[in-house]
Amino acid sequence: MCAMQGKSVVITGASMGIGEELAVALAARGANLVLAARSEDALQKVKQRCEAAGGRAVAVATDVGDAEACRRMVERAVEAFGGVDVLVNNAGVSMDALFEEVTDLGVFERLMRINYLGAVYSTHHALPHLKARRGLLVAISSLTGKTGVPTRTGYAASKHAMHGFFDSLRVELMGTGVDVTVVCPGFVDTNVRANALGKDGKPLQQSKHNEAEGNNMALGTCVSIILKAMDQREREVVMTAKGKLGQFLKVFTPGLLDRIVFKTMKDRQR
Repeated sequence: MCAMQGKSVVITGASMGIGEELAVALAARGANLVLAARSEDALQKVKQRCEAAGGRAVAVATDVGDAEACRRMVERAVEAFGGVDVLVNNAGVSMDALFEEVTDLGVFERLMRINYLGAVYSTHHALPHLKARRGLLVAISSLTGKTGVPTRTGYAASKHAMHGFFDSLRVELMGTGVDVTVVCPGFVDTNVRANALGKDGKPLQQSKHNEAEGNNMALGTCVSIILKAMDQREREVVMTAKGKLGQFLKVFTPGLLDRIVFKTMKDRQR
């Protein structure tokens, strides 16, 4: 029997991108999905896709930056499916602006509230239920959570915070049966960069980078890697060969890594 058959899986940021495709893939495996995001209309469309794939799903409009909303999200999961086996902390927003050009410093607070505190709030309310079922916590982070990237100062800070939180929590949970998996994708074929916040704190609506085919990892490939990590309850997954090389260089030649990252981002802006 599939490891996810009949499991109750909560996914934040489930209305698009990685969250949406992961939900549909899990539904095809027989999971019971709790889909959370701010847009009720978008969630209903994902719910229909999940049900068509063979799973059960409920949509819960949720702003993860609101701790009370996260509590209600978990309560709805317990009400619908009797508990929580997996929590996927996927909700997030990016930024694309040089720090010295930022005119609205509120962008940094928003990034921390959604990307970091949203995961903290959701995890806090789900944890008792996860412990009861010896469940799994999944954090969809980023390679930017491992290495600083220009124009992403606030985003990188929020993902570094996410890493620190889940690395610490993993140790706290030793012996409880609850595992923590942190996933670090690189550039993936989603619209996250088009929705990134600009220097004025507003969504850019169009990516400033070269998104030509072949520059990014296919969404399906990314989801397949996440599913494998969940099945094996892996500790951490760093996607792409460049990402893995970057971790090696960060330890032994960090200056070289800085130059490579700088050149990579410059090339993507052409």
